[in-house]
Amino acid sequence: MATYGIDLGTTYSCIAYVNDTNRAVVVKNAVGEDSTPSVVFFETDDNVVIGREAKNSARIYPNLVVSLIKRRMGEDDVELEFHGAVHTPVTISALILRELCQSAEQNTHEDVRDVVITVPAYFGVRAREATRAAGEIAGLNVLNVIPEPVAAALHYEAISTDADRTILVYDLGGGTFDTTAIRIEGQDISVVCTDGDHKLGGADWDERIADLLLKQFVEEHPGTEAAVSEDFLQELATAAEDMKRALSSLETRRYNARFADEVSRIELTRTVFENATADLLERTFTITGRTIDEARQRGVTSFDDVLLVGGSTRMPAVAEGLRSRFGFTPKLHDPDLAVAKGAALFALIESVKIALPAGAEAGPGGAGPSPEDMETAAAQLGVDTDSLRGLIGKKVTAVVPRAFGVKILTTAGDAEADDDGFLIDHLLHANAVLPAAPPTQTYGTVEDGQTGISVEIWEQAGARESRRVLDNEKIGNGTITDLPPLPKGSPVAISFAMDEMGTLRVHAVETTTGKDLDIELAIGGLSPEDMGQARTAVGKYTVGA
Repeated sequence: MATYGIDLGTTYSCIAYVNDTNRAVVVKNAVGEDSTPSVVFFETDDNVVIGREAKNSARIYPNLVVSLIKRRMGEDDVELEFHGAVHTPVTISALILRELCQSAEQNTHEDVRDVVITVPAYFGVRAREATRAAGEIAGLNVLNVIPEPVAAALHYEAISTDADRTILVYDLGGGTFDTTAIRIEGQDISVVCTDGDHKLGGADWDERIADLLLKQFVEEHPGTEAAVSEDFLQELATAAEDMKRALSSLETRRYNARFADEVSRIELTRTVFENATADLLERTFTITGRTIDEARQRGVTSFDDVLLVGGSTRMPAVAEGLRSRFGFTPKLHDPDLAVAKGAALFALIESVKIALPAGAEAGPGGAGPSPEDMETAAAQLGVDTDSLRGLIGKKVTAVVPRAFGVKILTTAGDAEADDDGFLIDHLLHANAVLPAAPPTQTYGTVEDGQTGISVEIWEQAGARESRRVLDNEKIGNGTITDLPPLPKGSPVAISFAMDEMGTLRVHAVETTTGKDLDIELAIGGLSPEDMGQARTAVGKYTVGA
């Protein structure tokens, strides 16, 4: 049975697998397109429509249509109600995954079960684990969740005949942006460093175009009520995306806007568009510059290739800006499909670990798996033994996306502390190689007679690591309870560890009593009961394109 790679995108999603000629191919959706708009229309209380028809339905039923939900992944307080049912970013994403897999099953005539799902490189722990949870709620076995640039690098390696390379991936998707420096050496693909903004993407460029269209329409029709019409604004939003794409190849694009009896023929030039969005592009270059600086500190002084990934990188200003600002000659790298294809390749790599018996990858004395094991695994995966041999030993290494730490109370009047004296002490730092297990840090209790110790886990929220509480976000907590009254300063040892899949585990122990606490930040904070309820809520819907 094949394994699948899924690019669960902010604006578009797609699914791919490795075929019997060992090439990664994208599976077309129910309407014959490579990618599916990540838009959900809750048509009735038991039927949802996903994709292009859902996107078109937003003009008529804007209150029943959800888009850009990926930007809310990992946010616990987001609830949306449709026909009396409450949904979260996780359950809505699960519906999108169901449609992708359902279409793939119709095309390949086999079940879709084992998958790898991609996430932006700069996604934090909660957003990554929420993505994994969405896959599980959709009924999938999520083998791994990997960064989108890593997937793009895998696809690049698969189609490149060059020797060892160092590449920079500039990934401007529909709703997220990141840049990642990656080394490809023999069988190893390793992330050097990454940086990004998970709330910056092509949708922001679309919004600027929609604003330009609305402004001109209102200027031509003073007193119009078009600006408060949801239907009209939705039409502009749809037109904006089409105009952005057109202006990637044309210098001028026109749009006929109509509201009631008011009509305007609006012309937009590429120059006006680029001027109106220059600050957005500048934000991507600032992040790119930080990534280059960080890579230089880690020994990377030049890049053999700069790859443009994500549909919005087709905008000419992207390549022109990278060329003029950094001296790069960037290459468009299958911008819409590279991530899904790379994820499919990674899914196959992951499936090899499962197909071979435990310990068989190394084999007796390091000789490798037996011929019998190879034949059995190859048959199970639908590949030949030579291809399987090439996958054994291939290593993909990612990095910690952001800094993670604990909230502590200072006693020395630290300038970065808040008014109550608290700050964040980071134990895990961004771009540490995974798996990561930094040295244990020891802190002290803050009062005499404490019988409990609260441990709060915080994640870097800003562009740079900062100890200021306002520059971080709380992502988890726990308490060591039932302690005897402790003297002030009693030692509390805290250790952090993050595995290859990006799951964070925290262990805290009060060393005089040995009482401890384990916190695992996984599955988006959902309990087994919550997961069961979410599966039931998603499972009741008939899903269609």
